[in-house]
Amino acid sequence: MKTLLSWSSGKDAAYTLHRLILSNEKPDLLLTTVNKDFGRVSMHGIRIDILERQARETGIALYQIPLPADTDMQTYNQIMEMQLKKLNRQGYTAAVFGDIFLEDLKEYRIKQLKQVSFQAKFPIWGENSKILARKIIDSGIKAVVVSINAAKLDKSFVGRQYDEDFLKDLPETVDWCGENGEFHTFVYDAPYFNNAINYAIGEKIFKKYKACSNSDQNSFQKKAKKTQTKWDTGFWYAELI
Repeated sequence: MKTLLSWSSGKDAAYTLHRLILSNEKPDLLLTTVNKDFGRVSMHGIRIDILERQARETGIALYQIPLPADTDMQTYNQIMEMQLKKLNRQGYTAAVFGDIFLEDLKEYRIKQLKQVSFQAKFPIWGENSKILARKIIDSGIKAVVVSINAAKLDKSFVGRQYDEDFLKDLPETVDWCGENGEFHTFVYDAPYFNNAINYAIGEKIFKKYKACSNSDQNSFQKKAKKTQTKWDTGFWYAELI
């Protein structure tokens, strides 16, 4: 049985991989959906060449699924079904995710994967976000905050290290792991990396998005709660160079 890990380039996926390695369940493949129109990781805004460098440092093969910038849910599901069936024919039968507590997302994953003969696994599911955040930091995983929801955090948070100081500065309404999409990170070092990734923070860019059909295009990674009724249009990104 071959296993793939949903790889966002961020801390939750990195910590999930850490857990898998410690339990002798190292996945055979990292799977990432990317925005083919902009050449970047969905939501995180990381350039594909940086993503590829990161994957090389783990020593695990990377499988990219390109998606158009504006993808409705039907198209998204069709693309994912086609790609996962392809991987299933290659012997992949299990997909692992770093989800923590979004029940609707978990149910969605299980349902969609069952249709393509995949089993879904959630190694860190149900853990307390505050405890988990400190476990991630204490594990030796090092990450930088590369994207924030401007409705939840101000510009000063993007580009910061994901560390104890960052956690202490978060408003009470923001989950410490950013599980509701408040922020996203890029992991530049981990205990299992061959080498740390050197980087510098470049321009900080603000982007607004209209409410459109691609609101769920990132459903194989993170998804907002169903109870969220207001479309969050503004995001700050830190360019890594």
